Amino acid sequence: MKVAIAGAGAVGRSIARELLRSGHSVMLLERQLEHIDPDSVPNAVWVHADACELQLLEDSGLQDYEVVIAATGDDKANLVHSLLAKTEFGVRRVVARVNDPRNEWLFDDAWGVDVAVSTPRLLASLVEEAVSVGDLVRLMTLRQGQANLVELTLPPDTTLAGKPVRSLRLPRDSALVTILRGGRVIVPQPDDPFEGDDELLFVASTEAEEELRSVLAPIGTSEPTSPAAGLTPSQDAEY
Repeated sequence: MKVAIAGAGAVGRSIARELLRSGHSVMLLERQLEHIDPDSVPNAVWVHADACELQLLEDSGLQDYEVVIAATGDDKANLVHSLLAKTEFGVRRVVARVNDPRNEWLFDDAWGVDVAVSTPRLLASLVEEAVSVGDLVRLMTLRQGQANLVELTLPPDTTLAGKPVRSLRLPRDSALVTILRGGRVIVPQPDDPFEGDDELLFVASTEAEEELRSVLAPIGTSEPTSPAAGLTPSQDAEY
C-alpha cells in the first residue's frame, strides 16, 4: 500500500519504519523543517508541508495514497488533516492519533476518521487484558465506532471447560473470531472444546457489547449459575 503519515516526530517515524519493513510505500509529511531528517527513515519520501494546507497536500500527491495516518502531537491538526484526506482526496482509510483522551469523542466519521487510536486507552486496555480474568475487556474500536474488538480470558476453573464452541449462545451482531491458547491461534469450529486460560476474542457491535458482557459473566465463575446464561438450552443439563 501507499501510506501517507502526517507528523514525522518519534511516533510518525516509528510507524513509517514498521510499514516500510512490511513492504509498503511511505510518505512522511512534516511542517517543522528542523524535524525533517531523511537519514532517520531513508526509504520514506519526505515532504516539508503543513498537513492542514490543502494546496500543499495536493502538491504532495495525497490523492494517490490509499491510507493516511494523522500522527502529529496536535489533536486539532490530526482532525483537520483527517477531514481533508477523506473529503478532499477520497482516501480510503484514515487512521488518527488521539493525544488527549478528552478529545476522543471528536474522532469519528464526521471528521473523516475511520480508526482513532488513543494511546492512554490502548495502554489501559492492554493492562486490563493482561490482569483481568473472567472480565470482558475492550481492546479496539472498529468501523468508525460501530463495532469493537473485545477479549475475555477464561479462568482455569471456568464452568465452560470441555464445552463445545456451539454451546456458547451469543447475542445478535457479535461473533467469536479467535481462541488464543498457549502459542496457538485457533479459528473456532462448532465442536472445538473450550479450556481454562483460553483467551477469547470477539467482534461485537457497540449495542451488542453490553449484552455480550452479561452473557459471558457466568462463565467467569467456578460455580454454575441458574439458569445457565450463555448456553443454548440443550446444554443446560450438562452443568
